[in-house]
Amino acid sequence: MIVYLATKAQFQEDIRSNRIEERILETFKGVLSRSVGSSELASWRNSLPYMDRVLNDPAIPQNTGVAIEFNIPNTGKRIDFILTGTRVDGQRTAVIIELKQWQKAEATTKDAVVRTFVGGREREVNHPSYQAWSYAMLLEDFNETVRLDPIHLRPCAYLHNCESGLVINAAHYAAHTKQAPSFLKDDAEKLREFIKAHVKYGDSGETSLPTGKLTPLHKTIKPGHKWREPAVIAAEGSGNGKLYARVKLKQ
Repeated sequence: MIVYLATKAQFQEDIRSNRIEERILETFKGVLSRSVGSSELASWRNSLPYMDRVLNDPAIPQNTGVAIEFNIPNTGKRIDFILTGTRVDGQRTAVIIELKQWQKAEATTKDAVVRTFVGGREREVNHPSYQAWSYAMLLEDFNETVRLDPIHLRPCAYLHNCESGLVINAAHYAAHTKQAPSFLKDDAEKLREFIKAHVKYGDSGETSLPTGKLTPLHKTIKPGHKWREPAVIAAEGSGNGKLYARVKLKQ
């Protein structure tokens, strides 16, 4: 399920008229029959205007699709922000953006794990680049056959309050930032260029990502697959260890 789906033009109008939180909350209440906590409301209020400013470039088409809070089927995971359209060669594309309000992070010795203040205390959490990449892999790898045209996924993260990249972009995490770059407070222009490199034409939000129940592949997940623990847990918890997919997605 997609909580909010619009074009870039409509999204910017909703931001500037201070209606974006209201529209997202209405869908939560109407479709999910529940509200959200104050922290989630604050995250929309604080992060989405940053994306509005990033998108403020005429080279990013007005009819680029904007999806907010995209629920990955069978996982309980939600993607913060997706931009959809087509590349210069006409192939469909989706830029996955993981939004973070972090001001700083500390490195750990663990792969793809950093420490930051979240949920009222210091916690060890997934590196945002790894998190964005794992969402793309959940959509891309769990497929049954090539039934639809491919969607080229381009994950990244945007830490709009984080000034220092010493930890986030440290060599220890290079394997993950290579797969999904992390953009910091001063990187709005870099993120804008990243988007423009992958979205040449808009699609009015018509690029179809899987939103319903997915089809089991009758194949179990085994340790040692390219999934690391967070993604394995997300997948295994959704279908008794079976892989699920609805469309064939490629990078």
